[in-house]
Amino acid sequence: MASSVALDRIPTAPGALPLLGHTLRLARDPLGFLRSLRETGELVRVRIGTLPVCVATSAGLIHQITVAQARSFEKGRLYDRVRPLVGNGLANAGGELHRTHRRLIQPVFHRSRIDGYAEVMSRRAVELADSWTDGREIAVEQVMGEYAIETLAETMFSTDIGRPAVAAVRRDLPVILKNMLLRAASPRLLDHLPVRSNRDFDRATASLRSVIDTVVASTREAGRTGAPDLLSLLLDARDEETGAGLTDEEVRDELVTILFAGTETTASTLAWAFHELAHHPEAEERVLAEVDAVVGRRPVTVADIPRLEHVRRVLDETIRLHGVTLLMRRTTEPVELAGHRLPAGMEIAFSLYAVHRDPALYENPDRFDPDRWLPGRRESVPREAFVPFGAGSRKCIGDAFSWTEATIALATVLARWRLRPTGGHTTREAASAMAHPDHVPMTVRARTP
Repeated sequence: MASSVALDRIPTAPGALPLLGHTLRLARDPLGFLRSLRETGELVRVRIGTLPVCVATSAGLIHQITVAQARSFEKGRLYDRVRPLVGNGLANAGGELHRTHRRLIQPVFHRSRIDGYAEVMSRRAVELADSWTDGREIAVEQVMGEYAIETLAETMFSTDIGRPAVAAVRRDLPVILKNMLLRAASPRLLDHLPVRSNRDFDRATASLRSVIDTVVASTREAGRTGAPDLLSLLLDARDEETGAGLTDEEVRDELVTILFAGTETTASTLAWAFHELAHHPEAEERVLAEVDAVVGRRPVTVADIPRLEHVRRVLDETIRLHGVTLLMRRTTEPVELAGHRLPAGMEIAFSLYAVHRDPALYENPDRFDPDRWLPGRRESVPREAFVPFGAGSRKCIGDAFSWTEATIALATVLARWRLRPTGGHTTREAASAMAHPDHVPMTVRARTP
């Protein structure tokens, strides 16, 4: 009874319906709904169906959940709902399993490994830029999605054994990403409705996991060791403390997790970056001048990345504006948050997208302004207020991989092309794991030497 009384003191978001709670509001306008919650309070009650969820709306409270009191939380309902896709990969694993797997997988994303992957990223970006002609119209979100998927797939599966997995990733991953957020946030009873989104999600999930299972088993059976692709590195990985490796199922789950986390982030950020630059010519001119001075027309290398400072600011600002939609945790013991005592087993949600647009933290929060990340201005943003890849022990393990790939792709394309809006469509945010663009039609225009 005490915990119920305590929860009753937490303000509830308006607009809940019987049985469905706030599910319809979340489905109709997830990004607007998540942004609106700060008006209700720092900690707000929301109902997903009949399930009560508390949403943290401030950067300070999110820091408490992900860093300061992280040991009092485990992955929450959102991750339970995506378990059919990612299994017990790093995103879903809890407690000692998470710590063990993270320690084992960390060397796969060491700086020296990413330097090697960068050669694939650069070659793929050059091939993409070479495939365009002046005046060609492209759907940027689709092109960047294909680039991210194919680049990641090549770094994961570098031999003929992996070709079926590459094909499955291209076919199935876009379907999964399209339906992921609604599936994760909806009541479980809706999973079995005979609607197309459910059928598509279930088919794509089963197909992708089955193909990768086969590839993992075939690669292990072939006895490949010492190869530079991610699959071989995961098969070879050994825990320094115990000497234990990953099972085939664990390797599969980690590969699917990397695919899920590593494609939409890069693709969405790149698509939005081209869109934002086209609508902000002053920022675009500064990026073009920097790319010309640092890279010219040659392929981008890892050594160039630290010198592409304005490119980095553009990417930082892009992911601030259009970042991760929703994350969740679950209390494992009673926790004090925002003056409220929460019982064990309480679901807690938070939106990095919403906190990155908080006017209390950012001046003109909806404005694209890469200069807010210049030295002198960046210090005005509290450290916990900009966490595009999360924070604490759960911070995305592949953040350097994604940022390297996005930097190389953006600089490679802008060295040769300007992308211009075609007109006729107003690009809008659509909620999935990221606030990705619904459609970005643009025309490719050659830059004169």
